[in-house]
Amino acid sequence: MPRQIPYIIANEGCERFSFYGMRNILTPFLISTLLLFVPMADRASEAKHVFHTFVIGVYFFPLLGGWLADRFFGKYQTVFWFSLIYVAGHACLAIFEDNLKGFYFGLALIAFGSGGIKPLVVAFVGDQFDQTNKNRAKLVFDAFYWIINFGSFFASLLMPLFLRDYGPAVAFGIPGILMAIATLIFWMGKKKYVHVPPAAPNPDSFSSVARTALLARAPGQARPGLVVAGVGAVAAVLALAMTPQWGFVIAACTALVALLAFGGIGVSLQLERARGLHTDEAVEGVRSVLRILIVFAMITPFWSLFDQKASTWIVQANAMHSPLLSLFGWEFTLLPAQMQAINPILVMLLIPFNNVALFPLMRALGVTPTPLRRMGMGIALSGAAWIAIGLIQLRMDGGDTVSILWQLLPYALLTLGEVLVSATGLEFAYSQAPAPMKGIILSFWYLAVTVGNLWVLIVNSGVKNDVVGGWIASSGMGVIAFQMFFFAAFALLIAALFALYAMRYKMVDNYRKDVQPK
Repeated sequence: MPRQIPYIIANEGCERFSFYGMRNILTPFLISTLLLFVPMADRASEAKHVFHTFVIGVYFFPLLGGWLADRFFGKYQTVFWFSLIYVAGHACLAIFEDNLKGFYFGLALIAFGSGGIKPLVVAFVGDQFDQTNKNRAKLVFDAFYWIINFGSFFASLLMPLFLRDYGPAVAFGIPGILMAIATLIFWMGKKKYVHVPPAAPNPDSFSSVARTALLARAPGQARPGLVVAGVGAVAAVLALAMTPQWGFVIAACTALVALLAFGGIGVSLQLERARGLHTDEAVEGVRSVLRILIVFAMITPFWSLFDQKASTWIVQANAMHSPLLSLFGWEFTLLPAQMQAINPILVMLLIPFNNVALFPLMRALGVTPTPLRRMGMGIALSGAAWIAIGLIQLRMDGGDTVSILWQLLPYALLTLGEVLVSATGLEFAYSQAPAPMKGIILSFWYLAVTVGNLWVLIVNSGVKNDVVGGWIASSGMGVIAFQMFFFAAFALLIAALFALYAMRYKMVDNYRKDVQPK
């Protein structure tokens, strides 16, 4: 086992505790403390807006971190310096607990720092292995995944208690201290790491091939792909022009989606024109990435449902009854934010359950659990989770007192969906993308989370419209219940479309083919 691995694993455990520790108390803190100037009726909606804006930033900045590491500074330097920004962000949360601009600046620094290192740490682990010890890599990645859930569980369990009993300065300060320790541990292993230098510019990269395909001329033929990409550029400009009405985050993210969607369609229309100017492998690699992007686009609704467990579901739990529980003689009541601890525990239980029970059962019934089928099931299960949470909300809106423990069922359904989508998604993408394109795939995977949270902001803003609000009121449902069933229907519709696309998708095998020594 490489002797530098414990430094990386310990760093990840502390970093995940710090991130989930602050993330899972963010919504209750905003509602109870920072947003008191907002009218009570609008406070939960504004807290959700802030939370999902933050998550959008966290999953957008991996593009920047990956680019800086690959082109200029390497993984170690990029992770180290972004970690210092990350620590500064935590410090701002603890210091500016009662200052709106200072607190939001801290959130921006955390999104920048956390997002910047997000695509690099896993790849940095892989850099530490070579042909002599690659058989140990799986053990390390298992430990890596375990420590993520370990940190998430205890952060979700403990930080709500610190927020309640000691206040926000302590509750946000502790994750900051853990992030500082994470950075120190990472720095201590500096001389032991394998440092892979930044790669030289690749003339056959995804962006190079895409640019060539769009701009290349063919004798006697128009450039329809360039026209489509131009429509996307115009749509992006129009989206940015709506910034005063929509807000900068919604406008900017909508512009990005327009550029990616129309640009991708444009490239696919003219991709063959890049052949000869780039290698056949590079052209086919771009084709593979474009096909994968369709899958990623249909996964975005899942992320819009999944990330709301730390916003919408906490808002619901705030209005629920928490009964007195007893465990080994210790009596306690669950805080709304502590329900987040259910997710990592279930993840660690459901992964072996799937491998030992669910997937063998599917095979016995004649259904092969292919990656696409697993992801489709995961999206559908997330929709089922939101039907369950919506039914709970209807009971509450009817005046019934509902125990917080009823949220256990939707948490179980959503977490099973997470395991099927998240754990399978990268496996699918890496198997389909050629080696030179695997880096860009990871960036697009994180962008899918950004777009998923964009849907939440759009729906959250949409229900504030007078026309939409009047229509919801005429349905007899409350706004929260309506949104819950809307998201459930959104996920189930996409799950059906996903199943249709999966039937037409032709799988390829782009796993690394090692040359065995003679």
